[in-house]
Amino acid sequence: MENFTNEIVDINSLPKFEEVNFSPLHKNYHKVVYINIAITLLLFAIAIGVLIFTIKELQNTTSYLISGISYFVFATIVFFASIASVKKRGFAIREKDILYKRGLISTTTTMIPFNRVQHVAMHEGVFSRIFNLAQIQIFTAGGSTSDVKISGIEKEKAENIKELLMQKIQNHV
Repeated sequence: MENFTNEIVDINSLPKFEEVNFSPLHKNYHKVVYINIAITLLLFAIAIGVLIFTIKELQNTTSYLISGISYFVFATIVFFASIASVKKRGFAIREKDILYKRGLISTTTTMIPFNRVQHVAMHEGVFSRIFNLAQIQIFTAGGSTSDVKISGIEKEKAENIKELLMQKIQNHV
């Protein structure tokens, strides 16, 4: 039987993922986000309008004013938070893993070792296709909570990333 060892690891000598240079999402991705936000806010405005015009108790100047101001504040917050969130996102591909950083108020960095990747998919939404962008979805052995979707990547680069990840999967089988 081999001698069992369990040495202490000096945490100061560990590599720091914070020092990784993350690639930003494509500069046109914010346009896709603008369009999606505009459509969502338009649908939300229509729903509010339908509610106001179908409920007689809400059909007064005060309700119109409160609804309008509330909607404007809500739409402004959603718009600026979404755009700021997109600017904070980034990804990096290293020798043995892929990293994805996201978050506005709190930042989450997900590191996926290539040997945990089970499947890779590439998606193109209607508006993303207009701007030649795609989304890479990485499925891992850890289940849906450890899966990652990276949107806003130039289509050709997304295809290359998918091909690289597929090669890494095949090499680990």
